[in-house]
Amino acid sequence: MRILNYLLIAVLFLAGCTSVFGQDYSKKSVKELFSLAEQSDAEAQYNLGVRYENGRGVRKNQQKAFWWWRVAAEHGHPQAQYNLGQMYDKGHGVPQSSQLAVRWYRRSAAQGNAQGQFFLGFSYKDGEGVPKDHVLAYKWFNLAAVQGQRRAAEVRDELATFMTPSQISEAQKLAREFKPRSEMPHRF
Repeated sequence: MRILNYLLIAVLFLAGCTSVFGQDYSKKSVKELFSLAEQSDAEAQYNLGVRYENGRGVRKNQQKAFWWWRVAAEHGHPQAQYNLGQMYDKGHGVPQSSQLAVRWYRRSAAQGNAQGQFFLGFSYKDGEGVPKDHVLAYKWFNLAAVQGQRRAAEVRDELATFMTPSQISEAQKLAREFKPRSEMPHRF
């Protein structure tokens, strides 16, 4: 069952901007995205953030990108949550805050987003925004590695050299028990 969950998550992210409902948001006009975004469509909100970040169809505007990603993230969009984590982590367009970065990485990671898991692992490894915890760092790196994040596997293996066998065993158990949970509302 866990493998099925990971496969589903991978398919959704490999699909790019295509939603689970078959809409290719990357081909929609800005006007169409605004219309959908006003109806609380998190995928449209996320894509408006991408458009403002890249200046595609709109004037490039970091503050508007942040705003749309924040709205999408509050509606449970895992990639928007990861993007906010990156912005806070690096102080890109917002004041740098490790605590806020972790907040958004954690929400993204909990939904199975490999990027969110990878960077949450670094937060625990380095004690940035959270207390340093090698067991939790290993868990998150391991989960990201399972989804094909090659660098996560390298960092996890390097981290293991500083851990006891019982810590590694505990981290692996936590990773096995992990079940992604979606924050995105379901539409029928």
